[in-house]
Amino acid sequence: MPKLDKIYTRGGDEGKTSLADGSRVSKADPIISLLGHLDEANSYLGVAACYIGLDRSMIHEIQNGLFDLGAYLSGAKLNVTQGMIDRMESEMDRLLKDQIPLTSFILPGGSEAAAHMHVARAIVRRAETHAVFVMEQEENLDPIVVKYLNRLSDLLFVWARQRNNRGLNDILWVPGRTEV
Repeated sequence: MPKLDKIYTRGGDEGKTSLADGSRVSKADPIISLLGHLDEANSYLGVAACYIGLDRSMIHEIQNGLFDLGAYLSGAKLNVTQGMIDRMESEMDRLLKDQIPLTSFILPGGSEAAAHMHVARAIVRRAETHAVFVMEQEENLDPIVVKYLNRLSDLLFVWARQRNNRGLNDILWVPGRTEV
């Protein structure tokens, strides 16, 4: 566990940062960019948790998982497991039993809580896309990183629908409908 006695170190003032193994890399490195996407996703999950009205323990578990992914990308041992993905799938399966079936794509929004979940989902999806880019560039990136982020964005979608009265208050996309 890192001990942070001082927040500023001046070590990044030249555009470089340190990884867990002590090596220095450019802040423009694709791994550092992915770390930034994960940080943004994690931060927005914290915002969304304030609005969901659900048991927040799973969100906190996911936030810890995102930190674990960040530690792995920085050179530490991978602590994200298939069990974590299975838990998200079980949560989705449980919630989907009570949700109305989808008949169309839905517009992000509805309730305030659902809107926050959709923003979190979009941020996670961007992190996932960047993880795929990194995986294609860095052959040693474990594919479970992409799988975890893919499943997380799915879970956030299901949570958004749950916050929209189990999908009853979803706003359906109407193809070709444009109001002026």
